[in-house]
Amino acid sequence: MAEHHDTRHILQSLAVNLLISIGKLVAAVVSGSGSMLAETLHSFADCGNQLLLLLGVRRAHRPPDAQHPLGYGAALYFWSFLVALLLFSGGGLFSIYEGAHKLAEPEAVGDVRLALVVLLGSLALEGWSLYGNVAELNHRRGRTPFWTYLQATKDSDLIVIFGENAAAVLGLVVAAVALVLAAATGNPLWDATGSLAIGAILVGVAVLLAIKIKSLLVGERADPDVDLAIAAAAADDANILEVLTSITIQKGPGEVLVACKLRLANGLDTAAVVATINAFEQRLHDRRPEVRWSFVEPDIAP
Repeated sequence: MAEHHDTRHILQSLAVNLLISIGKLVAAVVSGSGSMLAETLHSFADCGNQLLLLLGVRRAHRPPDAQHPLGYGAALYFWSFLVALLLFSGGGLFSIYEGAHKLAEPEAVGDVRLALVVLLGSLALEGWSLYGNVAELNHRRGRTPFWTYLQATKDSDLIVIFGENAAAVLGLVVAAVALVLAAATGNPLWDATGSLAIGAILVGVAVLLAIKIKSLLVGERADPDVDLAIAAAAADDANILEVLTSITIQKGPGEVLVACKLRLANGLDTAAVVATINAFEQRLHDRRPEVRWSFVEPDIAP
């Protein structure tokens, strides 16, 4: 993991969601809107999610010890997976329940003016938070296409925050449309439908996040560029004839484990073999600093 994992995007989202949650709660009570209540619970759930991500980042920074010789980098993946589960249950399923309840027992919405003001203000704040998140993604991805990077990145906190913010912006738009239609037509079923739609959005995002993070928890290969760096580091030494096999595993954001077998030139004594492997590991680390552990097996098989 990087020495200083940037948490500014998490803190920004936490501050935004805390402010929005309070405003939505007031508007939900005044209007009696199921969509607003769903959005309120969504924002409060997001606050808890961001606190869990901050905890995950802190836990992942703990140094290796006797019980965990490869460190705690994967702890962030565990906490990120919990966030996806909470987004699914605390936000998505409850919103669907609230929408189903409103369908079964329709209740006319009250004065929606405050609710609409809160929704528009929330949309502005969430849009700002999403913009900051996308800016961070753009900074980290370099020249990699945006969606390609989003699918390939190992930074689970960044994926979760982006998913939450994108779902929040879309949910706010749905809530505003549902509220306006319910007030304009006098039909509370619009409000119930809005709550169901918000729940479906949250469940969908949570499932996608869980699938991605589960892959990281199980043990996903590192970025393909690490394999290229292994080949390049081997090609720089005439004593290394071939990379026979290589395995890369992502142990956490910015933490990669490499295991490989190298075919060395015949006739090298023990000291030369050790020097060759040590030099190879140093070149690999210079090219890819995220390679924290490398286990190299020499071989002279043809």
